[in-house]
Amino acid sequence: MTALQHTINGASTVSSDRAQPPTVGAARTVSAKTWFAVVGATLGAFMAVLNIQIVNASLADIQGAIGAGIDDGGWISTSYLIAEIVVIPLSGWLAQLFSIRIYLLTNAVLFLALSAACALARDLPQMIVLRAIQGFTGGVLIPMAFTLIITLLPKPKQPIGLALFALSATFAPAIGPTIGGYLTENFGWQYIFYVNLAPGAIMIAMLYFSLETKPMKLSLLRQGDWPGIVTMAIGLGALQTVLEEGNKDDWFGSPFIVRLSVIAIVALSLFLLIELTSSKPLLNLRLLFRRNFGFGISANFLLGIALYGSVYILPVYLSRIQGYNAEQIGMVLAWTGLPQLLLIPLVPRLMDRFDPRLLIGVGFALFAASNFMNIYMTADYATDQLFWPDVVRAIGQALVMTPLSAVATSGIEPENAGSASGLFNMMRNLGGAVGIAVLQTLLTKRDQYHSNVLMQSVSLLEQATRARIEQLTQYFVNHGVTDRTEAAHRALVAIGHIVQKQAFILAFSDTFYLLGATMVVALMAALFLKKPDRLASGGAH
Repeated sequence: MTALQHTINGASTVSSDRAQPPTVGAARTVSAKTWFAVVGATLGAFMAVLNIQIVNASLADIQGAIGAGIDDGGWISTSYLIAEIVVIPLSGWLAQLFSIRIYLLTNAVLFLALSAACALARDLPQMIVLRAIQGFTGGVLIPMAFTLIITLLPKPKQPIGLALFALSATFAPAIGPTIGGYLTENFGWQYIFYVNLAPGAIMIAMLYFSLETKPMKLSLLRQGDWPGIVTMAIGLGALQTVLEEGNKDDWFGSPFIVRLSVIAIVALSLFLLIELTSSKPLLNLRLLFRRNFGFGISANFLLGIALYGSVYILPVYLSRIQGYNAEQIGMVLAWTGLPQLLLIPLVPRLMDRFDPRLLIGVGFALFAASNFMNIYMTADYATDQLFWPDVVRAIGQALVMTPLSAVATSGIEPENAGSASGLFNMMRNLGGAVGIAVLQTLLTKRDQYHSNVLMQSVSLLEQATRARIEQLTQYFVNHGVTDRTEAAHRALVAIGHIVQKQAFILAFSDTFYLLGATMVVALMAALFLKKPDRLASGGAH
């Protein structure tokens, strides 16, 4: 199979390790400027992903500060996510249009400026607009980091770059609530935006120093796949809105959600048709028919469901059932993030020693196991009980992302790097949106189901129920309720709360079962991956 090796200017191409050994030897040495570009870009991707979770952890505080209601306040996150998922697949083409240097630096500067502006927002409309524009700039940083890794680095060095990228893809969502909770509780919600400024300045300096100046190609505007761009933007924007707002608006009971669903289906269907028939498509969807990329992107979509789904469901559980504040929730989730910080840098070495597909399989199996460890939750299930599932999940996530990215993108040509990066990262984010939407709905429906089942067992005809009511009635009488009828009423209300809490706990157990099953399916998709003829870990061994 042809092996493509790129130096910093991406100009050298070789066809065989044996045919041109000097070129391969040169490719093994990566210049400092190249590493500066890769590290700077991945730092930007880390901040862009972190910004989603760090804001979600402090959403209640932000809503209170700017006078937003719970329902409307959700648009603070939704506006960011809509803009992000639209710009990710656009970034490959826009980078060609403006040049990688100008496009990446401009968006990096704007991302920081908008971070500071969000901290100064005074009302909900202002915050929504600023977050949407910030999402559009932050969304650029994610696929561009991935693109630079698979185009600037030679194959033997790509696992190191992909390990750096994995810190943004899996470590950032896990550690986001920890950082957000700590900053909000100790300094105020504004600091979740100010925290971007210092690392952002380092990122800009690294990119400014390392990225090569190239002329813009504004002539591409005339050749742009405008029908594809328009249908994709409308379709993804509508779909993301449906997924984010659907459960709150009772899904298809809402005319707004119905209309947006129709728009999403029509627009995305047209987009697929346009891309598969266009001579110069925005995204080369034919890459999906390649075995490794197709199954790799499927596994990545499912990874997104569990990755973002678990980051969503755990804080909800700890808040509603255990009464934890944002900082306490962050401390629990830290054990999902911190082990990854230690493990991810070791993954490239593991890829040298073992088949990357084995690491992917073990990673998905551990991620699945971590969710199945949480399917028998009780009212006492808190920090101590979540420790080992969180650690197992951290190990699984650390093992999956780097080798999955390497195997999925092996053999991708330089001209298709933008499409591959856009599709790979878009599908993970879309998986996260689908996962959260499904979990929100499942939590509601299973809570209702378990509540109905439990209430059937709590009957006044049962001796145990009557004894419990009598105990609680006497408790309230002993604690100052003089009217025994009022005390009996409070006893019934208390039993209702107990039943509701237990139903909710059972519903959370069901959500973890679903997440575990999703990872089993991802494992099955990974089994279809083919070992590349030349491993991204540097098949020269």
